Amino acid sequence: MKTPVAIIGGGPAGLLLSQILDQAGIDSVVLERQSKEYVLARIRAGVLEWGTVEVLRQAGVGDRMDREGHLHDGTGIAWAGERYLTIDTKKYTGKPMMAYGQTAITEDLYAAREAKGGIVIDEAKNVALHDIASARPYVTFDKNGETSRIDCDFIAGCDGFHGISRQSIPNDALRTFEKVYPFGWLGIMSETPPLEDIIYANHPRGFALASQRNPTLSRYYIQCALDENLEDWPDDRYWKELKARFPEHIADKIVTGPSIEKSIAPLRSFVAEPMRYGNLFLAGDSAHIVPPTGAKGLNLAVSDVYYLSRGLTAHYNKGDTSGLNDYSNIALRRVWGAERLSWYLTSLLHRFPDQDEFDLRMQENALDHLATSENAMRNLCEQYVGLPFE
Repeated sequence: MKTPVAIIGGGPAGLLLSQILDQAGIDSVVLERQSKEYVLARIRAGVLEWGTVEVLRQAGVGDRMDREGHLHDGTGIAWAGERYLTIDTKKYTGKPMMAYGQTAITEDLYAAREAKGGIVIDEAKNVALHDIASARPYVTFDKNGETSRIDCDFIAGCDGFHGISRQSIPNDALRTFEKVYPFGWLGIMSETPPLEDIIYANHPRGFALASQRNPTLSRYYIQCALDENLEDWPDDRYWKELKARFPEHIADKIVTGPSIEKSIAPLRSFVAEPMRYGNLFLAGDSAHIVPPTGAKGLNLAVSDVYYLSRGLTAHYNKGDTSGLNDYSNIALRRVWGAERLSWYLTSLLHRFPDQDEFDLRMQENALDHLATSENAMRNLCEQYVGLPFE
């Protein structure tokens, strides 16, 4: 096969890139290691920056999001028993946030690609990238016992943290930065009405988060040790622990029910730079990971795709390569901003094993400052709602 752009990874980043390129008249082929059913079963993020909402609309996949997504003006933080503040993005930036699950976004993108006859090859095994530093890169993969080859101009690596794309770049051409946190998030999904607002909790027992996917689907998290076992957390124990970490007036509003998904996720910050090597471009989790505290992972993947699709469109339609040449620098400026915000919120809201009384007072003072300083809150809201695309 031949195609202008070979896209590795059939998650939201790869599918969105294929969709936007199709709108610009640029063909692509998407290779996904897993089955479509497996991809759609993955439970991921669900809080969208307004810039992400606009990109999805422009890509022609915003109708269902606008019908089913939940707009909210801000996110709450509870601490010190009864203290409470709101990260009021609508007040300070004029932009709300949107709660709409990544699974639904992926469903919408699959439907859009199928409607346009887009080529998405799932269960592509042993994917390998070749001659990525040359003008004639190509990709090989196995499916149904046969090996196939795709010749292309460019390769977009949208295959996640453990994917082959970043691993195909020589070690001496890539610099990585990583911080691993000494705890994880124990998450639960339930078919129950969520709280009206997304709410973080800083509590002596550990961090907690009440989030949402749609009006009848709730997502909750509690901070846990990395060596916890899911078998030790039946639903009754989970709900009791979750409610213990919120003030009583919030806990009383949490509607409990049987879990439909439960998992433990470790937290890390990770960046690989540059995000281009030869004619291979990294996008999304293949290039960076953020702790989920700032809800930036999916949003960063969308901004990467926005910049990369803009560069590819200018190259093919105008002969202008400046967008591709600048892609890594532009994308990384936004990546590092999101990394800083996510690190800050993680440090502010979690209990660390080595914290002493001084550290705890610093957390409390930082939260007090946010609650009483409009300038501090405005600065946080500008980052939380998402900085404008360059």
